[in-house]
Amino acid sequence: MKINIYYGGRGIIDDPTLYVIGRMARVFEELNVRVEHFNLYELKNGITTLSGSIKDADGIVLASTVEWYGVGGLLTQFLDALWLYGNKEKISNLYMMPVAMSTTYGERDGMTWLSTAWEILGGLPCDGLCGYIAETSVLESDPACNDLIEKKAENFYRSINQKLPGLPNSNQAVKTRISLPKAQDLTPQESEQLSQYASDESYVQTQKEDIQELTNLFRSRLGSASGTESTADYPERFRNAYHASPGVRAAYYINLTDLPAKSFRVIAEGNQCSAEVLAAAVEGDVSLSLTQEVLENIVNGRMTFQRAFMAGSLRLKGDFTLLRQMDSLFPFLEAKA
Repeated sequence: MKINIYYGGRGIIDDPTLYVIGRMARVFEELNVRVEHFNLYELKNGITTLSGSIKDADGIVLASTVEWYGVGGLLTQFLDALWLYGNKEKISNLYMMPVAMSTTYGERDGMTWLSTAWEILGGLPCDGLCGYIAETSVLESDPACNDLIEKKAENFYRSINQKLPGLPNSNQAVKTRISLPKAQDLTPQESEQLSQYASDESYVQTQKEDIQELTNLFRSRLGSASGTESTADYPERFRNAYHASPGVRAAYYINLTDLPAKSFRVIAEGNQCSAEVLAAAVEGDVSLSLTQEVLENIVNGRMTFQRAFMAGSLRLKGDFTLLRQMDSLFPFLEAKA
């Protein structure tokens, strides 16, 4: 059995929630349960990708401290990621115990909010733990409180071990009828990367200028002869432009949409780069689909792979991080300069 503990507080020394989940973790370990901690304040730049961390868990603990009002934004971001990207089938069989400690007011509201959120996600909430703790030292020295924490942890273990069912509730009915999340075509990594770009005004302005420049370039070519040059020299141009990078291992499959019979493969492996023309379109670690005109702009240093993707001129299947790596492995823009 494995239990994940997600802590959404700020990580301050006197945080009572840290003491509570630490005590619970010791109980779980005594019961031969594997425990994994996730401190969201340390992982805040990658919270979107944490939705996959539940895949091998039998139960989770959502813990936070109410310092002013509510459970805080980090835990909310994590639940948002589960709603958008989480495996709903896995969540439907996953037990959750809410823990909300307060240094001001609202611990019970915080615990209720976590339980309700988990129900709407389709999961199985269990009895939680909440309390007002002005000073952690008081909690540490109170045997009755420590016994209660341990009993709550044991009860959560029993709920998971015995697979106790839950009665249907209206929150799940709402999810089923009207609150279905929209399908996401992007992975969490791509979504987070694009949201960072969208919030950067200077980057967005640069992209608009690049798109306008490309629009003018394409417009100037309208009406010209549609004949295209052979693609036989592209593999050699990629080999010549390759910037050796130790430890790299990636296979790129480039398919020209306006020349269906013309595709080629580029394999980057450490200090070596191989490339060859293929007879038909195929897919690999990263599959790129673009027109020959867009590819010409890239290999001639007029734009980059990433800019082509952001402009919608390039379609991608596979690992988004490998696409970002292409511009450093094949720096056509630097070669032009």
